[in-house]
Amino acid sequence: MEWMLMPYRRYADFQGRSCRREYWMFTLLSIIIAFSAVAVMLAGSAITDEGAGTAGPLFWIGGAVILIWGLASIIPSLAVQVRRFHDQDRSGWMVLLGFIPYVGGIIVLVFMCLEGTRGANRFGADPLDPSNTNIFN
Repeated sequence: MEWMLMPYRRYADFQGRSCRREYWMFTLLSIIIAFSAVAVMLAGSAITDEGAGTAGPLFWIGGAVILIWGLASIIPSLAVQVRRFHDQDRSGWMVLLGFIPYVGGIIVLVFMCLEGTRGANRFGADPLDPSNTNIFN
């Protein structure tokens, strides 16, 4: 749980480096919350005899959770993605690759799966180095 919430503690910190575990645990948390909210939305919608669906209160609660979580997660998700690029000794501006139609998301996905540089680089100390006492670098 520590790794899932770390991007929120470093909310708008675009400096330093983040390891793969921090990025992917945050992504896993986002997926779990999104699927849970969709499950609540599906449980809150009822289908009438005519086949038309009606939205109950649970549907709107699930929608509100998705909206609030999505808005609250925009900046931390960008920040952790920039720090992942920094961990590979690349510019954080490479986040913009995600805007290339069709292939941009795949390119960014591949970069997020790559291992970071070992040891210190121009963006800071290695987050996986046991001698590094500050986990936020």
